[in-house]
Amino acid sequence: MAQRDMAVGCVVLPATSWYQVPGHVCLRQVSLARHARAVGALFEVSTVDYHCGGEPFRIVSDGVGPLSGATILEKRRYAAERLDGIRRLLVNEPRGHADMYGCFVTEPDDEDADLGVVFFHNEGYSTACGHGTIALVTWALESGRIAIVEPETRVVVDVPSGRLACVARCEERRVLSVRFRNVPSFVLARDLTVETTRGPLTLDVAYGGAFYATLDAPAAGLILEQGSLSELIALQRELRPAIEAAVEVIHPLEPELRGIYGVVFFQAEAGGPPLAQRNVAVFADGEVDRSPCGSGTSARLAVLHDRGELSIGDELRHLSIVGSEFRGRIVASAEVAGRPAVITEIEGAAHLTGYHRFVLDDRDPLGTGFLLR
Repeated sequence: MAQRDMAVGCVVLPATSWYQVPGHVCLRQVSLARHARAVGALFEVSTVDYHCGGEPFRIVSDGVGPLSGATILEKRRYAAERLDGIRRLLVNEPRGHADMYGCFVTEPDDEDADLGVVFFHNEGYSTACGHGTIALVTWALESGRIAIVEPETRVVVDVPSGRLACVARCEERRVLSVRFRNVPSFVLARDLTVETTRGPLTLDVAYGGAFYATLDAPAAGLILEQGSLSELIALQRELRPAIEAAVEVIHPLEPELRGIYGVVFFQAEAGGPPLAQRNVAVFADGEVDRSPCGSGTSARLAVLHDRGELSIGDELRHLSIVGSEFRGRIVASAEVAGRPAVITEIEGAAHLTGYHRFVLDDRDPLGTGFLLR
């Protein structure tokens, strides 16, 4: 039975932890006690870390029991209520940092999918994560949880915003890239003007699994480079409440999908076709995406289609602040509660960075840690 750790205010890890990919190889049940050291009142959680386009993704692989709930949204609520100490432990310093991202792997909603996932970050639990989806599928295949079929392996993932059909390009038992077909993306508001400390700014609001404001950075006097990050973070923190005060940001079919998650600052890039843009997505509590942001790319595609700059079949070459790249494509039109929408596919690559065993000693005065930014 799980016990409560009074120092961290979260559910202490059960003695065994396991997850299962139905219909696939490598079911495993691992005893946590087999790995733990006898150092006072200590518990341990293991992760496998990837990066996708430079953005970290910390996958909990051992030490946390199954998440309760019939759907991924219910499991997301369970994690927020019962496992938030684990999130803080893995995201906060000294084990993480303000820009850390990760997930709990879960069972899918039903047998028609292969995996479920609950994403987490510095503020809580997101409804979508494109770079995380790419990293998760890469991990599931390269770790043997799901058998690789060359040259392409199809994997279905249930995320809080819906079900994603993914295709991994594989060669010599390794994953070269993953593309996922996102939930329908749409524009919620166009040419919305909000007052800021930088003066009035005009932006669009779009949904790509989460809601984003998208803002032309040069028009706001900003350049997308490392030296501008503090200004981008400050402006994102200012824009989120201002936008939510100006427009109701709620998905018309699922009220739990709500609120401005991030701001995608973009600028045009030379070259093409395909159309090329660079972006910095600042999301949650001032968290800076090193990747081109998968769900943010879908939101940008929805805006570009709505403005007539891209058509069905067209591609966006989306670059990040570190020079990494996603390819986004509009594959079909759609409708969401009578609102025009598009179906998008996003492709990128993820790479293994490490295996970790994190521990928390009840004598540690910093507990689950802190964030300085």
